[in-house]
Amino acid sequence: MKIFEQIDLLKAYLNEQNQNKSVGFVPTMGALHEGHLALVEKSIQENDLTVCSIFVNKIQFTFEEDFAKYPRTLEEDIQLLESIGCNCLFVPDQQTIYPEEYALKAYNLGNIEHVLEGLYRPGHFQGVCNVVHRLLDIVQPHQLYLGLKDYQQCKVIEKMTHLTSLDKRVAIKFCETIRNEDGLALSSRNKRLSMNGLNKATALIKILTKAKERILAAENDVDLTLLSQESTQNILENGFDSVDYFAFVNENFELIQTISNNNQPLTILTAATIEGVRLIDNIKI
Repeated sequence: MKIFEQIDLLKAYLNEQNQNKSVGFVPTMGALHEGHLALVEKSIQENDLTVCSIFVNKIQFTFEEDFAKYPRTLEEDIQLLESIGCNCLFVPDQQTIYPEEYALKAYNLGNIEHVLEGLYRPGHFQGVCNVVHRLLDIVQPHQLYLGLKDYQQCKVIEKMTHLTSLDKRVAIKFCETIRNEDGLALSSRNKRLSMNGLNKATALIKILTKAKERILAAENDVDLTLLSQESTQNILENGFDSVDYFAFVNENFELIQTISNNNQPLTILTAATIEGVRLIDNIKI
């Protein structure tokens, strides 16, 4: 696996390699787990060349403390990527991605930027869009691989690529959430939980699944506000410290309070904190 820290060296390598080859790209912030590796493996299967990036993007963190605490395990990450056959790793620093002369962009994302994750993490999605846009311009991939655990982020990046016309040259591949044997969605943040916290955290997918089953079994309208309140209480009773939201969105990522047709595509999303670690998860109907 080739490892690059500088943009010009990465570009020279890609230009040299990219003779009618398809390039797949997996952007990450490191602390890699099986979820990340599944994205890289999917790219390897579908492309001639796979590039992974590891960059902890400071501007998408609302709180400096959260940025400082984010796990950094570069040596282990390199070993994992080499073990599955990743072709190329890009590990830039903050100055490389955002040099002094670089002007951050502002994206007109609409309401999706200000609800759920956007409400609790102001500025987060502008930071995400800036770094993904920057990395796509550098790597110039044909396909971009994203994990659906971060469903709202996936929809935001999809919108950004449309707004910037990047979608004309980059196809986005959304990949299913990878879970452990107990159903917990894999996350780099899980590394900060104790064994007790990891066990309690499995309540999220169980409660999401229960809500999904309630909706599918309903013969009449379902009051989603009431279901949200009951599910939130259930999460708290299972050992979580707080719940930011337990919400329902349609395919356009509009929040909905009532559903009368249980065949309507729907995604249930939640964010909750346990042992000081904020976890997110979702389930699709």
